[in-house]
Amino acid sequence: MRSLKIVGLTTGLCLLAGILLLGGLYGWIIRDLPDVAKIKEMRLQVPLQIYTLDGQPIAQFGEKQRIPLTLAQIPERLQQAFIAIEDNRFYSHYGIDPLGILRALWVDLSAKSAKQGASTITQQLARNFFLDSERCLMRKFKEVILALQLERLLTKEQIFELYLNKIYLGNRAYGVGAAAQIYCGKRVDQLDLAEMALIAGLPKAPSTLNPLRSLPRATQRRNLVLARMLERGYITSQEQQLSSQQLIIAHYHGISNPVDAPHLAEMVRQEMLSRFGDSAYTDGYRVYTTLDSTRQQQAQRAVQHNLFNYDRRHGYRGPSAILWEPEMPCWSPEALQGQLKKQPTYGPLQAAVIVVVHSDRAEAYLSDGKIVELSWAGLRWARPFINDQQQSDPPQQASDVVAVGHQVWLLQQDNQWWLAQIPEVESAFIALHPTNGAIQALIGGFNFSKSAFNRAIQSARQIGSMVKPFVYAAALEKGMSLATLLNDLPIIRWSANAGKEWRPKNVVPRYDGPLRLRVGLARSKNVMAVRALRAIGVQFAADYIERFGFPKNNITRMESLALGAMVATPLQVARAYTVFANGGYLVDPYFIERIEDAQGTVIYQAAPKIASPTDQPLVYEKSEKADVLRHSDLEQPSALTEEPESSVEADEILSSVPPPPTLEWLPFEPLEGSAQPIATTDPLSYAPHVISDAIAFLIKDSLISAIWGEAGGQWAGTGWRARSVIKRRDIAGKTGTTNDAKDAWFTGFGPDLVTCVWIGFDDHRRDLGKIQPETAAAAPSRSFPEGGSRSVQPAWNQFMQQALAGIPEQPKQVPEGIHSAFIDMRSGKRVENAGPGIRLEYFIPGTEPPWQTQPEHGTLVQEGEHMEELF
Repeated sequence: MRSLKIVGLTTGLCLLAGILLLGGLYGWIIRDLPDVAKIKEMRLQVPLQIYTLDGQPIAQFGEKQRIPLTLAQIPERLQQAFIAIEDNRFYSHYGIDPLGILRALWVDLSAKSAKQGASTITQQLARNFFLDSERCLMRKFKEVILALQLERLLTKEQIFELYLNKIYLGNRAYGVGAAAQIYCGKRVDQLDLAEMALIAGLPKAPSTLNPLRSLPRATQRRNLVLARMLERGYITSQEQQLSSQQLIIAHYHGISNPVDAPHLAEMVRQEMLSRFGDSAYTDGYRVYTTLDSTRQQQAQRAVQHNLFNYDRRHGYRGPSAILWEPEMPCWSPEALQGQLKKQPTYGPLQAAVIVVVHSDRAEAYLSDGKIVELSWAGLRWARPFINDQQQSDPPQQASDVVAVGHQVWLLQQDNQWWLAQIPEVESAFIALHPTNGAIQALIGGFNFSKSAFNRAIQSARQIGSMVKPFVYAAALEKGMSLATLLNDLPIIRWSANAGKEWRPKNVVPRYDGPLRLRVGLARSKNVMAVRALRAIGVQFAADYIERFGFPKNNITRMESLALGAMVATPLQVARAYTVFANGGYLVDPYFIERIEDAQGTVIYQAAPKIASPTDQPLVYEKSEKADVLRHSDLEQPSALTEEPESSVEADEILSSVPPPPTLEWLPFEPLEGSAQPIATTDPLSYAPHVISDAIAFLIKDSLISAIWGEAGGQWAGTGWRARSVIKRRDIAGKTGTTNDAKDAWFTGFGPDLVTCVWIGFDDHRRDLGKIQPETAAAAPSRSFPEGGSRSVQPAWNQFMQQALAGIPEQPKQVPEGIHSAFIDMRSGKRVENAGPGIRLEYFIPGTEPPWQTQPEHGTLVQEGEHMEELF
């Protein structure tokens, strides 16, 4: 008994010492441990997420790719896979698993190294949030203590949800949502059983067990997860066998963004970074842009289709690489796939290698191992490119175009494969809502991977005939009308500064004598625009053009201004045209509609100034003080470096019309920038009214004539190509082509939509060139120049046809105060009754032309046989 007492006392003292030791160790460790209650306040590092206005993803920015999910959004089978392989007793233990610890200890002692850690899901969560990954006994003690505290603080469901969103799964994927997308290209609810097991097997060693690093190890680990699921009764043996035999297709998918708008996404990224710093990438902000997902996709297709068509017209520049010569042996499938998978992605283009050539077709190998056929229809366009102005003769057989071993680009279009190439020409596209300036679609170039330069907002190019509506609006302000006659005859004058004659010419070398202002704008007559500018004065016209938001320093104050010798970005041009579409208001373009934080709270809501539906005071923004302008102060033609042909000509034009009502212009500071400020609490406010609704209506109506001509006028406007495509009479538009066709434009509008398209080369030394007919016998000496109507308008037509589909055609709405009268289309004078050669014209009160006292005789001006030459 004495011995038993001694043993019992000794045992008790040891236990007490152990308890005291553990208590002291606990007290010493806990001093350095973080407060686990802070986990409720901690934010997962969630990347910046950018969406369209209708909630479609555009892009993510951040080092950690994460798609936060609730536990209810994660499939039960995926949850079971993690439970089976990581912590089978998760729902029954209290943060630590004694049986698991004993098992891991036995394995470690047997191997004489740390093979297993026996960390429960709760312990892993504690380590991921509060500790490092160092393998040591002290970290394990801390992990256990934190796990016990977490179990008291949170429910099992909360712990598991945090774990499945926090865990690192390789390749910048944090959480199961990101892993499903990166490894499988799917949402979690789209995963099959084998894919769920693959993802559940990653936490043990995400850098080495993922399928992109080691396919055999990933397969072995996946099969182990499936076996554990079978042991636990989560799946049947048949499911386990089928899933174990399933091949893993290793491919990095990245985060899926169904809407392709990388240039606008970059605009948002820069704006968020400037406002929130680096936390913009980690705090889970969700930015909803003004983009309409459908219209963005329509714009992308229209621009790409137009660029591919331009490229085909100018010929084939040859293969992107020659992998082997025809007499050499063909590469193996593995080598071909390795080569093709290294190629960058350029939108719809797919890299391929020609492997067989027949007389009238060819076969090409794709990166996924498929062999596709290129029919003669997809090859016959590829006559050799010589230069921008010239192409060689069309090919006669497939071997004239491609050869075995050629690495090429293919495009699948109209259910067939086409030989293609990466366009060297570039394009930009912008679509605005004219009432508030919301950007509904934006394309900054052919492909963001090729060039991140955003031509829609960064590229200032000469605008050519895009300027004419603004010149004519200034002329209407000075007292002209759409019936005012201007002489369509050549201008020749000596320029003392240039030391040579200045000879502005019409693009089509045809001159028709006196024509009405409406006709001059719709048919884009250059010499008529110059004469209008001379009549009102260059300085007045340049100041007037400022009203449309163009930077003052970009406006040329010479007579060449009438021909578009000023520069602007597509966004500036589109913004300026909204003034005609909305009744005279200058709206501010913006692209961020609202911003939400990680909890879904709206922290910013755009409050754009809108085009007012009510009568607002007419004001004009100027950087310097503006004097009151009255018609009695009409300027004579400016004394510039180039004098008008005749001051009498200008006097006669202006004296033929009575003065308009007096208007006063209030001084305002000019609007800057192209985007709404990132934070605003302003109430509903109105955009400045920079031109009268009457002038806006008259120019808009003339731009409709640019597409539809006028009944009985027997002429076509420069935008006539839109008629057969869009087939509605509430659309208006204007072509623009600069000297030597270095830039081509089309800008126009329909109901609640203003769209501007530009095309040109980034290399200013290149112009858009010409194309020859396919056979010299058809037109031996004729070539067709590129320009606004041929090079750009097809993209505008395609987009507007789709964007306006289903929107009812709007009837013409004549604003109050506009008068109408019948005029003779040849003389521009008023007549009593309708009849042949007579039309109903609109006038600002007081600008109606005089009555025609003598009947006019003669024929109307004809447009000509070749409408495709119009610009």
